[in-house]
Amino acid sequence: MESAEIRRRWLRFFEERGHTVVPSASLIADDPTLLLVNAGMVPFKPYFLGEVKPPAPRATSVQKCVRTPDIEEVGKTTRHGTFFQMCGNFSFGDYFKEGAAKFAWELLTSAQDDGGYGLDPEKLWITVYEDDDEAETIWRDQVGVPAERIQRLGKKDNFWSMGVPGPCGPCSEINYDRGPSFGAEGGPAVNDERYVEIWNLVFMQYERGAGDGKEDFPILGDLPAKNIDTGLGLERLAMILQGVRNMYETDTLRVVIDKATELTGVRYGQAHESDVSLRVVSDHIRTSVMLIGDGVTPGNEGRGYVLRRIMRRAIRNMRMLGATGEVVAELVGVVLATMGQQYPELLTDRKRIETVALGEEAAFLKTLKTGTNILDTAVSDTKAAGSGVLAGDKAFLLHDTWGFPIDLTLEMASEQGLSVDEEGFRRLMREQRDRAKADARAKKQGHADLSAYREVADTAGSTVFTGYTDDRTESTVVGLLVDGLPAPAASEGDEVEVVLDRTPFYAEGGGQLADAGRIRLDSGAVIEIRDVQKPVPGVYVHKGVVQVGEVTLGATAHAAIDLVRRRAIARAHSATHLTHQALRDALGPTAAQAGSENSPGRFRFDFGSPAAVPGAVLSDVEQKINEVLARELDVTAEVLPIAEAKRQGAIAEFGEKYGEHVRVVTIGDFSKELCGGTHVANTAQLGLVKLLGESSIGSGVRRVEALVGVDAYKFLAREHTLVSQITDLVKGRPEELPERISGVLGRLREAEKEIERFRAEKVLAAAGGLADGAEDVKGVALVTGQVPDGTGADDLRKLVLDVRQRVGGAGRAAVVALFTVAGGRPLTVVATNEAARERGVKAGELVRAAAKTLGGGGGGKDDVAQGGGSNPDAVGEAVEAVRRLVADKA
Repeated sequence: MESAEIRRRWLRFFEERGHTVVPSASLIADDPTLLLVNAGMVPFKPYFLGEVKPPAPRATSVQKCVRTPDIEEVGKTTRHGTFFQMCGNFSFGDYFKEGAAKFAWELLTSAQDDGGYGLDPEKLWITVYEDDDEAETIWRDQVGVPAERIQRLGKKDNFWSMGVPGPCGPCSEINYDRGPSFGAEGGPAVNDERYVEIWNLVFMQYERGAGDGKEDFPILGDLPAKNIDTGLGLERLAMILQGVRNMYETDTLRVVIDKATELTGVRYGQAHESDVSLRVVSDHIRTSVMLIGDGVTPGNEGRGYVLRRIMRRAIRNMRMLGATGEVVAELVGVVLATMGQQYPELLTDRKRIETVALGEEAAFLKTLKTGTNILDTAVSDTKAAGSGVLAGDKAFLLHDTWGFPIDLTLEMASEQGLSVDEEGFRRLMREQRDRAKADARAKKQGHADLSAYREVADTAGSTVFTGYTDDRTESTVVGLLVDGLPAPAASEGDEVEVVLDRTPFYAEGGGQLADAGRIRLDSGAVIEIRDVQKPVPGVYVHKGVVQVGEVTLGATAHAAIDLVRRRAIARAHSATHLTHQALRDALGPTAAQAGSENSPGRFRFDFGSPAAVPGAVLSDVEQKINEVLARELDVTAEVLPIAEAKRQGAIAEFGEKYGEHVRVVTIGDFSKELCGGTHVANTAQLGLVKLLGESSIGSGVRRVEALVGVDAYKFLAREHTLVSQITDLVKGRPEELPERISGVLGRLREAEKEIERFRAEKVLAAAGGLADGAEDVKGVALVTGQVPDGTGADDLRKLVLDVRQRVGGAGRAAVVALFTVAGGRPLTVVATNEAARERGVKAGELVRAAAKTLGGGGGGKDDVAQGGGSNPDAVGEAVEAVRRLVADKA
């Protein structure tokens, strides 16, 4: 049974039993504590935490998930993979243990002709929590599982919580016996390789308190409503139904392995090491496609770094298998063909996905070249120091800064006769991971900080936003926090967070900055509002300072926004929509939005593009935007079902989470986007849009920055003034400026070349005198000295080579070491001829000795080397250091 069919049967089974089918959420987590969705229940967390009322009592989904903590184990075991699909069914206060168990058993054991998966009931084993008598009774007496195939396990294995105070409960796992070829019998309590877990049923019935780890926390009591959260690993079930030994041999991964073997000529099953590499490639390429498909782009931080790391591991493993050229295009094509059956949007977005993936491959191949050069230098320095071990911090720098894989460092160092301080490297990696985990723990604690806002939501309900039509609203203070804690009142000077039942203030979101303004109470109190956020869904928190009087809960309030700021932001937001559409018209659908910020009078817009946008194209985009302004198009907004919005062609932003109904903003016949922000009523209100330029902010992502309205006019006015001033200086008309300035710069460059020629002649004129002053050091002609301050490195090098040629004639060994001070820092160049090198005198060694005395470093080849330092007063000592080393070597 193919993976796509497993998915279809799951959703059909539960839909027929009253569950609402919920499409998979984006892998980009709508949760500040997570980089990526890592479990099937993540999109449902707000319902389980009581932040939002569930849309239905029963739900089901097949959720895309990514986990990377055990990335080094990928390919080595049958269970570790970075991307997986979690089939889930959920009950919010509806059915509980008995219903969940019966549904699971029916779907797993029903005949395939009847819509089930057709598993042999005799091969299914059940585990329950050690104290959960109710679950064991249901499995034994209601479902009919023999008692000998039911095992009890402790809190570590069969009790679930989110790791923070909140819902928790015992769980029950369904395991499949793969037979004696996979190990000893005895059930999942003895052998989880043979008895592989396929389905976990979580019975949320308790509330837990604070504590560490999976076991050390108190149970505070029962939840008011009991919930069900189950998860079946699609890849694990596919492994069983397709009769293969591990998840990498299932249909959606084996095709990638087959393509990798075709590209490298390495047969799967030939050797353990190559099999691991092939599995890594199949897993990582599939994960990369799914991440890019959901809008992630390679980068050096956050989820972008996750994508970059797994892509580069895949490419590196292909090179280890023997691939030499570009391979990503063909591998990505196979993944799109297979996963596109389950997620058609991958095929729709094929061009953008391929563009991002190929761009990262090209960048990494370039990185490999750069990293190789850096590694060569590190190897040379290690050997020069007399060591046979490359330092761990050098390997870590290559890995962390340049993306150079540690296995490549090990391999290349070995080729040079060196080992690597792997322990030092691993220690630095552990320290980095520990810092990351500490950050994650700190973020997780944010759940506890949101309890006050949730309490407001529970008692007062969601805030009604009136800002689409009103700039001021009469309302009531329903929540008040001082210094982050609930308070009944606040006094003048206090930093406060205020929740109103109704508000015209827009909370920051969707790239739009928050409104500012004032809240006045009937008592005369005034709060200056500086920021507005939505820490939990539906609750608008107004952050500011009490300017006058006392603020109390329940007081009547008059909220008014800063209308000048709002209008400026609205102009920027509407201009962003116009820019998005104009870029898509010019560059194609791959110019999809990747982020934005709309602030008063200006905006920035991030979009996908594999290369810089030519200046001429950017000018055309700017012209098109301003032509739309002149057309005076109306800007309208309406709420539609999301399916209807997409049918009408409305553009959605990557990474944004949308509900069943969405707000669609339409600008005449030019633009249509899903958007919750505020906008102008007509494009004429924008006045003017000026694009300042575009730049790269990451692999495959560009950023346009622009000004709108009066800010754009002021910028152009300043530009006009500058042009007028330059026109006066060059005595020409504005249209002549490029030619006039080019001529001035050309003459300046010619003058600089002439000056450089005179300077070089002056420096080289000293060559004869320096050569005449050569001293004999054990048969080696040695020339040392300090030339005039300010001599450049290139001129110093030319002088040294000239002097070497003069003193090294007739087979005479010659060494020239000259010094200068430029910009307050000493510089030296050393050269040796072949006769000197045959006697063991090498320029690189001499430079290192001199540079060390100067308080710096240097290096180069045996015939010519260069170095420098920080202490210009030590030039005399450096000369002596060179003289001593020549005497020792000669």
